[in-house]
Amino acid sequence: MKIIVSVDCNWAIGKNGDQLCYISEDLKRFQSLTKGHAVLLGRKTMATFPGGKPLKGRRNLIVSTNLASIDGAEVFGSVQDAIKAAPEDTFVIGGESIYIQTIHLCDTAYVTKVEKAFPADRWFPNLDENPAWTITEEEGPFQHEGLRYSYVTYERKDRDA
Repeated sequence: MKIIVSVDCNWAIGKNGDQLCYISEDLKRFQSLTKGHAVLLGRKTMATFPGGKPLKGRRNLIVSTNLASIDGAEVFGSVQDAIKAAPEDTFVIGGESIYIQTIHLCDTAYVTKVEKAFPADRWFPNLDENPAWTITEEEGPFQHEGLRYSYVTYERKDRDA
């Protein structure tokens, strides 16, 4: 599996149930990388999507305590159940709890690093401080409405580390 995430300079990912910022080019990159793949996410993350609906062109694996069916998605009561149904090329797309529970199963992380500290209440594990992860590619920095950001790809040296 793979991870895709946008973080600020402190590895924060969200506040009050939403992303910290929206960068149009990053959203296009997210769509390009995940289109045609399964995505694994929590119900609260899905609520931040347009109309609060699953993403089109992807198999949406939603983890939720509410097992009511969601049109266009498969709902699972636990991350473990969702993982069992997830193909190997699945993208984990959030939120914090889902990332923490699946990071050890992922071999690649596509991280958009925004060079700003935002007020936040959700974080992603700092891959720069984890010796199991290595940077394999960097693009940028780019600019969007005064924000500087870069795309950084990490690969896991040992999936069992």
